[in-house]
Amino acid sequence: MATLVDPVAGAVMAPAWTRVRTVTKELGDTFTVALEAPGGSFPFRPGQFTMLSRFGIGEIPISISGDPADPSSLVQTIRSVGAASLALTDVAPGSLVGVRGPFGVPWPLEAAAGRDVVVVAGGIGLAPLRPAIHSVLANRDRYRRVCVLYGARTPADLLFAGDLHTWRGRFDVDVMITVDNADHSWKGSVGVVTDVIRRAAFDPASTTALVCGPGVMMRFAAGALLADGVAPHDVFVSLERNMQCGVGLCGHCQLGPLLVCRDGPVVRWSEIAPFFSIREV
Repeated sequence: MATLVDPVAGAVMAPAWTRVRTVTKELGDTFTVALEAPGGSFPFRPGQFTMLSRFGIGEIPISISGDPADPSSLVQTIRSVGAASLALTDVAPGSLVGVRGPFGVPWPLEAAAGRDVVVVAGGIGLAPLRPAIHSVLANRDRYRRVCVLYGARTPADLLFAGDLHTWRGRFDVDVMITVDNADHSWKGSVGVVTDVIRRAAFDPASTTALVCGPGVMMRFAAGALLADGVAPHDVFVSLERNMQCGVGLCGHCQLGPLLVCRDGPVVRWSEIAPFFSIREV
């Protein structure tokens, strides 16, 4: 199959078509789709994304949510909110899906070596952070304290329940989970994730924070981290934007001076903070 290569970006613009291995329903509208790795291997760095498509329907950006130690499978967690995402979640094993990528700036795990790592996730924002957590725990001796702080609306909205159970069972990582609204079965913390940040034990002067979730959650989480003493340039967030080309050519994902597909999706809070205070951005 011929590929179309952009002469400026040097990036493959035509998708590789690969088959679905499994589809797992995570929540009512959220599914994890495992694909055969295009070409047999799909190495990526935690925090990167792909452009996924179904023929004749459309293409959307989706963060990779699998384990970077296993490049034989491409795992993506998708919330069904539109025609393209519905088509990508309403697939059966053997169906064909188009893949371009991986694209984007990853989480700064190499730079975080020797420091505390605080992962703050809200809702489905745990999906883009999951590869980073896998990588940090697989190389646990490279980091000091590791905290995973996760908030969801209700207990039924907690993503990757199996992973959360496994991580909580380890003695070398602090996992703190909270929900906005509890039911009678919930025995854990109730409140927003910023409350959990204030209770977590880490050294603000030597912390790298990785944050992903809804925009308002990231703004308040970053504010709580800064209030605790974490430097703005040590807080990283992952942005969602209307990415269409993936290589910084079309301009649909422009946010101020940034093109999110090229300069993100992972960016320092010190670079992006001014835009979080602008309505409709």
